[in-house]
Amino acid sequence: MGTIDIDGNIQEATCKQELTAMRDSLEILGGKWKLMLLRYLSNRLEEKNTFKKIQREIEGLSAKMLAKELKDLELNLLISRSVINTKPVTVEYKVTSYGLNVLPLAENLVQWGLDHRAQIKR
Repeated sequence: MGTIDIDGNIQEATCKQELTAMRDSLEILGGKWKLMLLRYLSNRLEEKNTFKKIQREIEGLSAKMLAKELKDLELNLLISRSVINTKPVTVEYKVTSYGLNVLPLAENLVQWGLDHRAQIKR
């Protein structure tokens, strides 16, 4: 079971609290693209990750969906958006240190997916 901090008192989370936390996590990270975007940005920490570059490199991701997902990730403090004063204006995206906390979860999902594919092939 998970733990929860209530006014500095660490205690075991109830089943209801765990399910609520899981729902919150799925709402924030759910969908086809959010974890993929976090993974993409975390693998390119030293690069300039512009909207066009991201759209070009993630196959099947439309501009409309990319804009929505980036906005959601930014609202949840998982990525940052920097406007660079160029002509035309350039917008750069980076995963935040808070967003890096999601990476172990993403790693586990990747490994589970690889293991699952191997299991299904047997």
